[in-house]
Amino acid sequence: MRKFDVGCLKRKKMTIINKKADCCVVIPAYCEERRIAKVVQSVKAYIDCVVVVDDGSNDNTAEEATSAGAVVVKLDYNSGKGVALESGFKWAHDNGYEFLITMDGDGQHAAEDLPSFLSACKDGKYDVLIGNRMWNSKEMPFVRRITNKVMSWLLSRKMKQKVPDTQSGYRLYKCSVIKDVKCRSLRFNAESEILMILAMKSAVIGSVPIKVIYGDEKSKINPVKDTVRFFRMLRKFRKENRK
Repeated sequence: MRKFDVGCLKRKKMTIINKKADCCVVIPAYCEERRIAKVVQSVKAYIDCVVVVDDGSNDNTAEEATSAGAVVVKLDYNSGKGVALESGFKWAHDNGYEFLITMDGDGQHAAEDLPSFLSACKDGKYDVLIGNRMWNSKEMPFVRRITNKVMSWLLSRKMKQKVPDTQSGYRLYKCSVIKDVKCRSLRFNAESEILMILAMKSAVIGSVPIKVIYGDEKSKINPVKDTVRFFRMLRKFRKENRK
């Protein structure tokens, strides 16, 4: 994991939604100065502690997040989503949180869905909850919808657990199961690799229906290149675990 500097580390008392839900929100962000403040503010209407991991942005992402009231973990340079997620996991664990929820910084995840995650984790049945967009995927771009269905089907078979939307970055994790997870994938395949690692650790994975939001933002996912990376990750993961 890359070195990072942490600002404003003082932990805040949870006072919103459910006082028993000891939860923070982790948002990896790269060059999201236009949207990150609005995302942070929308989350803080539900959960008080928001941690933005600035993945080496060369714009004002960190400043905008700070001004909106987020804790900012700033990576020295752009290291990829895998490293950004690991940095957020470490912060949440080191600061004693029981749960963390990951969201994207581009505004595609609705803060109004946060109560659904917290409600679903109350009974302690699940170690991980994945936001499921596939229950109403008509608004999703066609290529992404098909790619997502294929990847989700394949990963579900590998994990021996049915997860309808394995590519969703909107997730709740128990900090106790995520604290030691180290993934090799630096880009968007990191989230798929994390699920496979957790499934091997016998983590119970569930799903929560979430909204599908697509605005004028340009996706950082390349359907062709990232699909190729996905299959390379699967092959490498299988080979290493055979050893």
